[in-house]
Amino acid sequence: MRIFAAAAACATLLVVAIVVAAADDLRAWIAIPLAVAWLIFVGALVWHAERWPALTYPHLPYRAEPAGLAIRHGVYWRNVMRVPRSRIQHTDVSQGPLERRYGLGTLVLYTAGTTHARVALPGLGYDVAVALRDRLKPGSGEDAV
Repeated sequence: MRIFAAAAACATLLVVAIVVAAADDLRAWIAIPLAVAWLIFVGALVWHAERWPALTYPHLPYRAEPAGLAIRHGVYWRNVMRVPRSRIQHTDVSQGPLERRYGLGTLVLYTAGTTHARVALPGLGYDVAVALRDRLKPGSGEDAV
């Protein structure tokens, strides 16, 4: 839905730019190529926004370890983030309307600190997210606190 709103906003800005260009007495040979370039740019943004989730999902594996959770992410630059169980303060499983429709959920881990204090793992099956949340829940006697 945000993609269509952004495309509508860009199209509105394009129309305003053409009207302003015509009012400033710019020649059509300048305004028309600018309009075409703008449309190509907006089309590339919309294409990228549609394709990006399909590109990122295969590059977001995770591993539940006894010491915590290891999350790999990144399409171009790949990173590995480890969240120790001793740093996890609480966990949530959230579902938006589309996630609920397809039985998906997002596991959110809240840790102490400022950098990466909120770590989200999207696209999990809802049952998997709940089971992983319960597994990472503090109070099993293995906490460092």
